[in-house]
Amino acid sequence: MKVNESKYISKYSDDSFWRKVTKFAMKAGRKLILIAITLWETMQDKNTPLWARTKIIAALGYFIWPFDFVPDFLPGGGYLDDFAVLTAAMACVIFYVKDVHRQRASEKCNNWFGEDEGPSGALVSN
Repeated sequence: MKVNESKYISKYSDDSFWRKVTKFAMKAGRKLILIAITLWETMQDKNTPLWARTKIIAALGYFIWPFDFVPDFLPGGGYLDDFAVLTAAMACVIFYVKDVHRQRASEKCNNWFGEDEGPSGALVSN
């Protein structure tokens, strides 16, 4: 799935990201939220290169925008495209995702979903 990055970069802000995450965490699911927060944590790291931050901002902007390829309000599949875009962004920047980013994201997810007892974090672990 090709995404017009410049279109979605303008949709991103920290406030809108956290509003989306807190409002739709349960509907979007643990895996998607874990990837989104891991990307957010990676973007916050001053050692993450600008090109990687730009890729992350575009992916998070796509996640925030409710009228993307598959609108988020559609039951059953509204977050599948978001999952694909966030997973692709994670694959692009994986070398800059540090254990501390994963740990912080996992702790935040545990606040919403409880302790993770399964391999659902496999997409963001080494």
